[in-house]
Amino acid sequence: MSSGVESGVGSDPPEADEGPDRSGARAGTAGPVELLRRAAGLVLARPWRALLWGSLVLVPVDIVARLLGVGDVSLFLLSVLALIPLAWVIGEATEQVGEYTGPAIAGLLNASFGNAPELIIALFAIGEGLFDVVRGSLAGSVIGNLLLVLGCSLAAGGRGLLARRSAYSALGMVAAAILLFGLASATSAPGESGTSVVAIAVAVLLFATYVAVTVRSVRRERRQHRESGEAGEPAWRLSRAVIVLGLATLATVAVSEVLTSTIESFGDAVGFSDIFVAAVIVAIAGNAAEHGGAVVIAARGNIRLASEIGLQSASQVATGLIPAVVLLSLLINPLPLVFSPVEFAGLIVATLVPAALFVRGRSSRWHGAALCTAYAAVGAAFLVYS
Repeated sequence: MSSGVESGVGSDPPEADEGPDRSGARAGTAGPVELLRRAAGLVLARPWRALLWGSLVLVPVDIVARLLGVGDVSLFLLSVLALIPLAWVIGEATEQVGEYTGPAIAGLLNASFGNAPELIIALFAIGEGLFDVVRGSLAGSVIGNLLLVLGCSLAAGGRGLLARRSAYSALGMVAAAILLFGLASATSAPGESGTSVVAIAVAVLLFATYVAVTVRSVRRERRQHRESGEAGEPAWRLSRAVIVLGLATLATVAVSEVLTSTIESFGDAVGFSDIFVAAVIVAIAGNAAEHGGAVVIAARGNIRLASEIGLQSASQVATGLIPAVVLLSLLINPLPLVFSPVEFAGLIVATLVPAALFVRGRSSRWHGAALCTAYAAVGAAFLVYS
């Protein structure tokens, strides 16, 4: 899940010839971090929120099942399901803390905790030496946001206007990251272990860019917040929000440990490769709450905001989360930044297809269907790749 967003450019206002936008003009004036903070309050109606809170019972069930020696396949499935409400709770608690700290710190909190499930899974997998799982889940997160999230959102929302400038800014950030990942892969010797010097330099450059863009975005949103005079109304007390955030993060650590220890056994049992399990199943589970939220927002008519969720989250993973994982791996088990051909192909397709469809800055259900079809094709490629 990616809650903090940073493309460096806020959503652009509609071009002069575009006319009224049923997706909501207001969404086009806020910065990307504020867009996702606003989205958190729109994501789910009360019945679904109650269902997610109730689904937290899967966390202790998963841990107890591990202690009782339940089979790895069942444990993996339980862990995947338990991650869905945890990802949502982390986003909910972060939003509530942000109501007390103001937009600047709230944006940084969203950027820090928004990808907690993916980051924790990656670090556990690195500790286990499951480098293919790490790279697959991170590449799958970018691909899923650009194709699956966007596709389902546009299919649900139908016709509307998109923030074209912001969209191409986010796609440009992803494209630049892919080129740098390619450079790191090309300069690594076949069979080389550890993180190459070039890979470290690429990670530092991307992460520095990510930090700079995030700070710029937060400052812009703080300025807009002061000018508007808007003030949030916290639904939780600060102590409750902090405690829930801490407990949800710790629970994610426990569930992620179970998931990474069973992923190979699950793949062997069902006949899926580790890379498919990581790039499709794990990546979808880590972003499920956010994915569902984007679709609900689009169905309510706010297509511009829904599209921002997928685009900016993909940009954050590519320029922030992947470099962070590479750098943190130096303290655990250095990760080779060498993506496989199918991962590169999937990332390229995920960048080019939206870029081609968004030329006119308009959305349609046909566009959504095209994006979902592209995701199915990429998923099939992961399935057959070994």
